[in-house]
Amino acid sequence: MGRVTSVVLVTWNSAQHLPRCLEAIRNQTWPAVELIVVDNGSSDGSAEMVAGCRLPVAVIRNAENRGFAAAVNQGIAVAHGEYVVLCIPDAFLEPDYITNVIVALDAAGEQFGMATGKLLSTEGDNIIDSKGIRMTRTGRHFDIEQGQKESATGNRQPATDRQPASEVFGVSGAAAIYRMSFLKDVAIDGQAFDEDFFTYREDADIAWRGRLFGWRALYVPDAIAHHVRTVTPEKRRRLPAVINMHGVKNRFLLRLKNEGLYLALRNAPFELLRDLIVIAGALTIERTSLPALAWVWRNRRRVWAKRRAIQSRRRVSDRELARWFR
Repeated sequence: MGRVTSVVLVTWNSAQHLPRCLEAIRNQTWPAVELIVVDNGSSDGSAEMVAGCRLPVAVIRNAENRGFAAAVNQGIAVAHGEYVVLCIPDAFLEPDYITNVIVALDAAGEQFGMATGKLLSTEGDNIIDSKGIRMTRTGRHFDIEQGQKESATGNRQPATDRQPASEVFGVSGAAAIYRMSFLKDVAIDGQAFDEDFFTYREDADIAWRGRLFGWRALYVPDAIAHHVRTVTPEKRRRLPAVINMHGVKNRFLLRLKNEGLYLALRNAPFELLRDLIVIAGALTIERTSLPALAWVWRNRRRVWAKRRAIQSRRRVSDRELARWFR
């Protein structure tokens, strides 16, 4: 069968986008793909739709929504692939996406444990959704060039004139590819993805942890995918309150686990100002996010134990990582 690559697809009331997503996975040119779908208690027939698709698929059905990170870990636990593709239902891969990313990863070397292609937004022609993750000194992370216009020739260049792959801080979980060796190495208490995040920012967390452990991330411009993005800062007031609450919680969780003293002091003027804005917002206009602050305090011992485990295994200093926080 050749080198198996495992695609882990997490569904939660995803029927609207599933047909196109599954068809795109079926059409991949990589010769050995296993599909693992973890359904988080969907009530819209998503699990039944997957079971009836024209693909060999292993379906794990949860009775309730366990969260994105926990579902991904379930998929990883049963995956047989040398690589794991993390694809969400509203992301649609071009046929050579997996092939182009894996070829680039092989060429880059074993130290590159995570990679992404070029994600284009479905909201306009040649609008970038993500070229990887960038970090800021305010403690936030953003998708590189999100919302910017890509040149019309930037998507499909001639084979002799293609853009080379380049290094980025981390990769978006919408269409990420990880080495299985990376996922095993960065796991804490058996979890590659930290299940305390529940949803959102878990991709930035695993990227930062991977960086601390000496791994690197790759952006492959010749691999194209499309993403229907529903969560952006501009859409915050239209999002479910629980999503915003996890966003606030995860902002603090991300730094409490991964940020060393040097970065904390270097970034303090920017991070603390942003923290005050977030807390003030939770106390006034977005009181539904107040439970996020209570969660951090209530679970401080568990968070601190994870921090100790991560910091004790780090191989890269904060001074070396500082160039990524701009």
